[in-house]
Amino acid sequence: MDFVALGFYAVVCGLLGLAGPRLGPPTVRFGIGAVVGLIAVTVLPLLRAALG
Repeated sequence: MDFVALGFYAVVCGLLGLAGPRLGPPTVRFGIGAVVGLIAVTVLPLLRAALG
């Protein structure tokens, strides 16, 4: 199990969950969550490379 990836996605999902109720109906929250997930998937390899 990759604990770096697990921790990273846990933080991203946790922050999204905090903002969730204010973002509108479930379909909008799902779309925002999908976009955040795509951004997280893109950023994680860059962060890992930068940190060594």
